[in-house]
Amino acid sequence: MKRVLSIILGGGAGTRLYPLTKQRAKPAVPLAGKYRLIDIPVSNCINSEIYKIYVLTQFNSASLNRHITRAYNFSGFNDGFVEVLAAQQTPENPNWFQGTADAVRQYLWLLQEWDVDEYLILSGDHLYRMDYRKFVQRHRETKADVTLSVVPMDDRRASDFGLMKIDNSGRVIDFSEKPKGDALKAMQVDTTVLGLNADEAKQSPYIASMGIYVFKKEALIKLLRQEPDRTDFGKEIIPHSAQTHNLQAFLFNDYWADIGTIEAFYEANLALTQQPAPPFSFYDEKAPIYTRHRFLPPSKYLDCKITESLIGEGCILKDCRVHHSVLGVRSRIEAGSIVEDTLVMGADYYQGSAERPSGLDCDSLEVPIGIGSDTTIRRAIIDKNARIGCNVQIVNKDRVEEAERENQGFYIRSGIVVVLKNATIPDGTVI
Repeated sequence: MKRVLSIILGGGAGTRLYPLTKQRAKPAVPLAGKYRLIDIPVSNCINSEIYKIYVLTQFNSASLNRHITRAYNFSGFNDGFVEVLAAQQTPENPNWFQGTADAVRQYLWLLQEWDVDEYLILSGDHLYRMDYRKFVQRHRETKADVTLSVVPMDDRRASDFGLMKIDNSGRVIDFSEKPKGDALKAMQVDTTVLGLNADEAKQSPYIASMGIYVFKKEALIKLLRQEPDRTDFGKEIIPHSAQTHNLQAFLFNDYWADIGTIEAFYEANLALTQQPAPPFSFYDEKAPIYTRHRFLPPSKYLDCKITESLIGEGCILKDCRVHHSVLGVRSRIEAGSIVEDTLVMGADYYQGSAERPSGLDCDSLEVPIGIGSDTTIRRAIIDKNARIGCNVQIVNKDRVEEAERENQGFYIRSGIVVVLKNATIPDGTVI
């Protein structure tokens, strides 16, 4: 794997995940109480012995830079690194990144300097655990110019994805973006060619692109330079190269979730609380997910009832009820509060006396960081450093599906209330 260079695409403005991307790049969005989205592809690379990693981004990259600098510092005995490459204007490229392929094209001058055989192109907003060594091995065995990682799909979900058709050797010969009806039926393939057994192939007769690729070095350089007007890998570069290059499919038959929307992000986080077996586990010792060290104290629970939940380090919970929720680092919940079906991202720092008694802050001029006394929160995302007062109800009482209340400190997306980072929700507020 020393001959592989990884390029993680950090995405654009992150409009689908807004307002979580209001003050941060998409790969820096917190995940599962203590991680960030970027930790998933970076950890998969490290576990696959790929240590040369670039992250391409162009929006709000300060927190992403800070996280990567603190989390990933390889020893001086190898040439490993994780570096952020932010969009920049140059005489040759006066514009910002215009798409996934354009982002890589603008940094080709740097990528070419590395003596490698393949470029591994990854996405920064997926949740999955994958050994890229098998992916690269398949690419080399088939002598492919490009290898696409695909997941098997059933009839119910297939029309939501970009689908591919393969021949009997596994070579990709056709593409269709979210087909329906007869066009969908025409995209059925024999997935036993890629390794599924007969029963699995019958249940999942389609293959969908995961948006991650292995390119032969020369093939990527040629495709990007020959087609300068094509700015996106999935919609332009890859489909147009099927006739002229050897495109192969690699089947990934395991859990994979695109968490690039508020609803998908919310559901993927809460699914981690499932018992006995969540769809994705952070408890795999052979392939751990890495993140930065924080050296936080243990969490403290005082007369609490906590069920089906994940709790990060350094939390203080008092006489409260928490059900089917994920609480991030330094979360604070005061007495009498109820938190259900909610993702609380926690805080970046402790405020004042961390172990003060409950109720002292009610009716005060300044609402402290955390969730105040006698507050109820259901089906919500509470971003970092949010200040939720006492006797607050965040329950979407009017069952609103979409709303923008930025001046009041929250949005509603797919019926999920999203309280903004650093927002203040005063005592007695009802949402």
